[in-house]
Amino acid sequence: MKKISFLTMLLLISAFIFTSCVKDLNVEPIDPNVNTLNNVFKDQAAYKKALAKLYASYAISGQTGGGGGSPDIQGIDENFGNYLRQYWGLQELSTDEAIIAWDDATIKDFHWQTWAPNDVFLTALYSRIFYTITICNEFIRNVNDKVGSASGTFLTDLKAFKAEARFLRALSYWHAVDMFGNTPFVTEENKPGAFFPKRITRTELFNYIEKELKEIENELVAPKQNEYARADRGAAWFLLAKLYLNAKVYTGTERYTDALTYLNRVINAGYTLDNNYERLFSADNNLSPEIVFPIAFDGQNTQQYGGMTFLLHASNGGGMPLYGIDGGWGGIRTIKDFVAKFNIKESDFNNTTQFKGPDKRGMFFFDKSSWQWEITNVGTFTHGIGVTKFKNVTSTGAAAPNAHPTFVSSDFPLFRLGDAYLMYAEAVLRGGSGGSIATAVNYINALRQRAYGNASGNIQQADLTLNFILDERARELYWEGHRRTDLVRFGQFTSGTYVWEWKGKVKNGIQTSAFRDLYPIPVNDLNANPNLVQNPGY
Repeated sequence: MKKISFLTMLLLISAFIFTSCVKDLNVEPIDPNVNTLNNVFKDQAAYKKALAKLYASYAISGQTGGGGGSPDIQGIDENFGNYLRQYWGLQELSTDEAIIAWDDATIKDFHWQTWAPNDVFLTALYSRIFYTITICNEFIRNVNDKVGSASGTFLTDLKAFKAEARFLRALSYWHAVDMFGNTPFVTEENKPGAFFPKRITRTELFNYIEKELKEIENELVAPKQNEYARADRGAAWFLLAKLYLNAKVYTGTERYTDALTYLNRVINAGYTLDNNYERLFSADNNLSPEIVFPIAFDGQNTQQYGGMTFLLHASNGGGMPLYGIDGGWGGIRTIKDFVAKFNIKESDFNNTTQFKGPDKRGMFFFDKSSWQWEITNVGTFTHGIGVTKFKNVTSTGAAAPNAHPTFVSSDFPLFRLGDAYLMYAEAVLRGGSGGSIATAVNYINALRQRAYGNASGNIQQADLTLNFILDERARELYWEGHRRTDLVRFGQFTSGTYVWEWKGKVKNGIQTSAFRDLYPIPVNDLNANPNLVQNPGY
């Protein structure tokens, strides 16, 4: 990171008028010549408004909305530099779940797994991660300054707000440890100014995230007791479970028993499976009892060409149904290797363009009159299979709340109970204590009974293998931002035996070099900060 970039980013922090988390947002930019404390944190209500900016940093990346030319970070396009848009791209486009037709800069390199340290999309996500960390640090500093003079309800609120900010900082640091490994490191103790952030190793950063989440556990409100789309104790438990499930990758040491400890807390916290799988990805998914922590969107109040607006528009084209949007951009779709996990083949679309097999989680589009099953040209959107999982209408087909023809009101389900069930089964299979195979089978069958509508898809204990879990995670969680991390954990992302269409920039797919299990530190930051060291292989 450039040594002045923390100061530059802090000058772009804004306060949001807050009524219900990131729904109903207005922006009040900070004058860079006015002291931040006096301008933003000017009264008690301002602390909640500023907290909204931390949450909103995942959903929108500018100050005026609609891609209006006032980005949080200079030098990065406000729309493609959106946090969720780039996180989704790096987690999904690099795998068997998604491929993109566009020629924007180096975007095709992700599915080909040929990216380089100067890649603009890597830089975009890296910058968003550290922007969010920076504004969390600033918020925590100002809360610390105020706590000594606060009392009563305001003091209670400040402590809860600070815990939420620490959670969000830990969440972004988890993205950093998962994708980039050894990174710059700053906390509220590092005040803005011209300095070179120190480098932290992957193991040290893992330990820091673990410590932060454990310290704030009891300072967050109880599960399901916070306002919608704000972090609670269940979200912290879920993130700890994610950290522990991947600990062998991050540190070389297995922590599956610890993963089960926190998964049991999540599972017993009162969340329930949504009996309607499609509602999880529709414009009324804020009503789902399954979602533990979402990134919230609203068609009128979170307007930008990133996030869910990107995901729905970019995945539409070639005659696909619009489901509440005003048109498709013809960008992202999936490949034959992925739909094969649902036992779906081209002939299933002989008399229809939308086919659902016995497993109703597979929501795909293919028009035999104008689409091509085999991708001979990556740049042609209608080569491949369309995905209709996410929709900008409610689960009953009604118009979205605060409907807008371009901007989307469906929230992104970052953590949900269905994932916790799958994580539980994997941790048990990998030898963790605190769970049982019998319970794992029951959890998996609960997901499959929802998918099949009956017990016809149920499995037996002998069917529950790690290979099955990897495929079942794909069937249950596709396009939800998990696939790259899953494939790395199972040793199948790069040099494993599993190859897919156009992996390695070869039509039938080839293995790639294992160093690509980590993304590189962007070259601009590497050149600017002498404390940093490039990841091996780059």
